Amino acid sequence: MCQTAINQMYFQSLVRGLTVFCIALFVAFPSTAAGQLTAQLQKVQPAEIFPGATRFGEATGDPPVAPIFRGEELLGYAFLNSDVTSSVGYSGKPIHIVVGIDPKGVVRGLKLVEHKEPIVLIGIPEAKVVASVNSLIGKDLGRVSAGAERPPQVDIVSGATVTVLVMGDSIVRSALKLIRSNRLGADIAAAAGPSSEIRRVDLGKSDVGDWRTLVGDGSVRSLRLTVGEVSDAFRQAGQASAAEHAETRKPSDRFIDLYIAPVSVPSIGRSLLGEARYEQMRAKLKPGEEAIVVAGDGAYSFKGSGYVRGGIFDRIELLQDGQGLRFRDRNHTRLPALATAGAPRLREIALFVVPAEFGFDVTAPWELQLLVQRSSVGREKAVLPYNLGYALPDAYVKVEAAPASPAPVEPGAVEQAAPDDPLAASAPLWMKMWDMNRISVAIAIAAVLVLTLIFFFQDWLVKRPVLFGWVRRGYLTFTLVWLGWYANAQLSVVNVLTFFNSLVTGFQWEFFLSAPLVFLLWASVAAALLFWGRGPFCGWLCPFGALQEWTNNIAQWLKVPQVRVPWGLHERLWPIKYIIFLGLFGLSLYSLALAEMFSEVEPFKTAIILKFAREWPFVIFALSVLAAGLFIERFYCRYLCPLGAALAIPGRIRMFEWLKRWPECGSPCQRCAKECPVQSIHPEGGINVNECIYCMHCQELYHDDQRCPHMIQVRLKREKFMALSTPVSRGEVPAKTVVTHKGVPIKKPEKAPENPV
Repeated sequence: MCQTAINQMYFQSLVRGLTVFCIALFVAFPSTAAGQLTAQLQKVQPAEIFPGATRFGEATGDPPVAPIFRGEELLGYAFLNSDVTSSVGYSGKPIHIVVGIDPKGVVRGLKLVEHKEPIVLIGIPEAKVVASVNSLIGKDLGRVSAGAERPPQVDIVSGATVTVLVMGDSIVRSALKLIRSNRLGADIAAAAGPSSEIRRVDLGKSDVGDWRTLVGDGSVRSLRLTVGEVSDAFRQAGQASAAEHAETRKPSDRFIDLYIAPVSVPSIGRSLLGEARYEQMRAKLKPGEEAIVVAGDGAYSFKGSGYVRGGIFDRIELLQDGQGLRFRDRNHTRLPALATAGAPRLREIALFVVPAEFGFDVTAPWELQLLVQRSSVGREKAVLPYNLGYALPDAYVKVEAAPASPAPVEPGAVEQAAPDDPLAASAPLWMKMWDMNRISVAIAIAAVLVLTLIFFFQDWLVKRPVLFGWVRRGYLTFTLVWLGWYANAQLSVVNVLTFFNSLVTGFQWEFFLSAPLVFLLWASVAAALLFWGRGPFCGWLCPFGALQEWTNNIAQWLKVPQVRVPWGLHERLWPIKYIIFLGLFGLSLYSLALAEMFSEVEPFKTAIILKFAREWPFVIFALSVLAAGLFIERFYCRYLCPLGAALAIPGRIRMFEWLKRWPECGSPCQRCAKECPVQSIHPEGGINVNECIYCMHCQELYHDDQRCPHMIQVRLKREKFMALSTPVSRGEVPAKTVVTHKGVPIKKPEKAPENPV
């Protein structure tokens, strides 16, 4: 009966696991189209985005564009901004806007059809945000595409600055992309004919200059404003109330000294960053990426607070060729000082990486726009833009003759990609990301395979505790240094919330595949849940967990006293992390953006992604958690981590029991329970797999005949047997064959010698 019950239990576990797996396959492989335009057009009347329009035509192309008609007359085209370019806001989800544009590139109408932004949660009507974005209606983006005008800016809404800027940027960038692809007709003239020369950065020039030289020859450009000059500019713009809300009382005080320079140019980079930091930066830049330094000092911060709340720098924007780019915290590295001789001490120095998909040409003119924000009437804010232009000096440029123009393509012919180009220009972004990260992907796959071998051959390893100790310490070092601080592949509860939200709102593989390392880790963790539960991630693949274990090991080496939480209190504290996760999960169903803001209960972003280069409240929280971990090993993992709780819940479907126990475990032996680093072993001897981080310390004890009472008894019996037995009785030496009669040996007669001949 006992064996039957065990078989039924395993069968039920198998059925549950297969059911969950089938459900996951069902929801994770929906049909995906090239774009969502057709579905979103059902929410829009033609006249809403194009005056006088009566119907939409069929959406075609990639990204899809739908013609707009009045009767049989073609008026223009409709497209969805999120189909053409990124429009991700605070929520981590795209903001979907249907745009109507005529063949000349003039925006005729906009319709916000779907968003997950938290703008209504802070008392800002959606109509106010829409009215701000509607300021783009009537703008001639054809002239912007031709270089005759700068990209238009939307009106800023106080409290929703980042949301409004993301919406405006995505509309302008998507429209310009379609205009330049000639998808909207032939009425827009090209900006210029093909150039007869190509400008490239002279990589052979790497001499280092001092600050005075760099500023004097234009390598570093600056914008210097006083508080009085900014106040006068607000008055001239008709914002008298904002002029009265000056940052300081003295008009002569420095408002901002803003400096910009492209440090991916070798000579400028070595001068401003120093040789070591420059080489480190170059090693991290992916193909097509560039880097610039933005530094500032004075009463006004160019960083603002948007990047703290939502990861977006809302006060600066990179402009080039009619396109704009707002940096996110993942593109940012804080610098303590400039290495150039004679450089001033500046309050804020930031190194920004320009993503490859922006198509930044460092040899062409570009601008950095600074948005100056001041309080106006009540809660309103007034915004004033300042543009700082930059043109790379000719001394850093090498001019080459342009190659001959290719032969014109016959009408109707399909242009084929080069046979040696596996990723053509039309390839999806996620494929390009995987191609650019081939080395990192290979290292991550190798690391996962090594961990798999460690788990499958754990019995062999734990019987060699010295070797296992080196293996574990080495793997944790790799996880913290390479996976965390270098590759920034720290998983977060935000990933879990985003995944569940995507299942409800429309799953798209491209969104998750665009981060190769994160995708690989999640796939590995999902597979490991079936075998070992949450342990492989929490105990081996979590960079912050590795940081906690290392700091606690150092603390123990320094003789810092360790606190053992009483079992009764410990048992009541570990549900806290489940409460935190359930709170975040419920909040994400209401607003994913709000849930992401509260997910700062995770110090991962501060300690791993930003390496403590953040606002002081976040740094203090992260350091406090690590300080508690000096006395209570893995304090955060035990009691606060919502990601660990999220992984423990599906970890219940694991199919195998890998952790071995003796009948004496828990009754009476308590050695494993007392030595477990996270107290996941009950006094009764059972292991709570939901809390286990799979450090395998209990398995070392399981096989140790010097510390485990069961194994000690086995060893003593073996030694006693060895002492009382003989090699012959143990079968180690073969006994000689002796013939006996009634127990008395019979001597064989000797063979008589042969008679000689």
